[in-house]
Amino acid sequence: MSLAVGLVSSSKNMGLDDENAAEVSHKTEKTGEASADQLSTGMVRSPSEGSLCQTEEEDDDDEVKKIELGPQFTLKEQIEKDADDESLRRWKEQLLGSVDVNSVGETLEPEVKIMSLAIKSPGRSDIILPIPVDGNPKGLWFTLKEGSRYSLEFTFQVSNNIVSGLKYTNTVWKTAVKVDSTKEMLGTFSPQSEPYTHVLPEDTTPSGIFARGSYSARSKFADDDNKCFLEINYTFDIRKDWQSS
Repeated sequence: MSLAVGLVSSSKNMGLDDENAAEVSHKTEKTGEASADQLSTGMVRSPSEGSLCQTEEEDDDDEVKKIELGPQFTLKEQIEKDADDESLRRWKEQLLGSVDVNSVGETLEPEVKIMSLAIKSPGRSDIILPIPVDGNPKGLWFTLKEGSRYSLEFTFQVSNNIVSGLKYTNTVWKTAVKVDSTKEMLGTFSPQSEPYTHVLPEDTTPSGIFARGSYSARSKFADDDNKCFLEINYTFDIRKDWQSS
């Protein structure tokens, strides 16, 4: 799974259509620049230094910290802003859907709660991964069989405000040597009562004597501000067979 190796994410119930999501992702991640429309609508959030994910290896996150993303707006302000621009109004309606603005419209900071994580493998019951409060599972978190097919499914809920540029990153080490580093852009999501669900594409674990053994890893869910909603530090094994239940 992408908790162990790099994948390209797919999704259901995304808060932004593919065309707009691609534009936002391209302008903020690839060029490091926000468009005039994004700044005027407030859909791109300003960095919040106090909420940055602080780790010893941030890889590509330094560029995010240096970007001036513009002022923050509450959800209510974003809806009312540029009301005379028909194209922006339609885009906001598409993004927000049936959001109850009266219940969330006065809060600046979005909240993202990762509700569940599961490893899915054909012909086997899902491996449900309990999420500890402190983000550090005690002991071995899970075991995968070498050469097995699997995918990662996770659900999350967005509240208070729009979360812009939500991304999933994962880094894996074996005997203190980094063997994989992955960053997956998930998109921009509006607050809603129903959780969003993402299933990452199926992949296959490595196999062979050198692939077996214990690994350590760090997974994070963060937004354009590099505000970290969940960071998990854990260990997992790749073995010759599945762990007995």
